[in-house]
Amino acid sequence: MTATSPQQPGDELSWRTDPYSDALREGRGPLYLRRSDGWLLPLEVERWCGGADAADMTVLRRCRGSVVDLGCGPGRLVAALAALGHPALGIDASPAAVHKARRRGGAALCRSVFDPLPAEGGWGSAILLDGNIGIGGDPEMLLGRVRDILAPEGTLLAEAAPTEVEERVEVRLDDGNGGSGPVFPWARIGVPALRKRALAAGWEVLEEWSSRERYFFNLRPIDAARGAVEPG
Repeated sequence: MTATSPQQPGDELSWRTDPYSDALREGRGPLYLRRSDGWLLPLEVERWCGGADAADMTVLRRCRGSVVDLGCGPGRLVAALAALGHPALGIDASPAAVHKARRRGGAALCRSVFDPLPAEGGWGSAILLDGNIGIGGDPEMLLGRVRDILAPEGTLLAEAAPTEVEERVEVRLDDGNGGSGPVFPWARIGVPALRKRALAAGWEVLEEWSSRERYFFNLRPIDAARGAVEPG
C-alpha cells in the first residue's frame, strides 16, 4: 500500500513517526483507513509484513518476465518474485515501506506510480494487490498509467475488493489511538465494477479467480488492431 509523498529513503526518514511507518516498524496493527464520516477499514499489516501466502502465490505464478509491484509496501511480493527467478522492482511512496522492502533483499524505489519509472513500456507484468487499485482515487486513470508502464504484451495482476463496492473517497491512515496522517484520495472497487472499469480503460480480462476470500484479475491491454471495447 502507498499513501505518502515520495522521498528518498534514508534511515532517518524510513522510521519517522506516522501511523503507517509505526505499523511497519512494529510489524502489526492496528491501522485503518478512516473516511471523513468516521467509517474505518482495518488494514492487514501483519499479512503485509509476513511472507507471501497461498493467495499471493496464485498471483505470482501468473507473472511473466520482469515484474513491477506498484505500492509494494514492506516487500513480501518482491522478495517472493525474486525467489521465483523474476527480475522484480517494488515501487512505494512510503520511505518506511521501501526501507523494509530493501532489508528483505528486494529491489525497491521510493516514488509515486505516477512519477517516471525505470524501463517504462518494457515490464512484462505489473501487480496491484492489497487495495492498491485504489491509488490516486481513480481506478481508470491508474489503469491508463499502468498501460504506459507495461510492454505491449504485458499483463496486469490486480486485486478487487471482496464486496460489491465502487467508491472514490478521501481518507486518512489512523492508528486507532488518536494518531492519524494527512488526507489523500482513495478508491475501493469490487469485482463487477473492476471488470467494467478495466474494459472502459482498454483492458481485456484474461482470467478471474479467487483464493482465500480474495479476488483477482489477470488483465491485458486490448490490441489496437482489434479496436476499443465499450463498457457494458
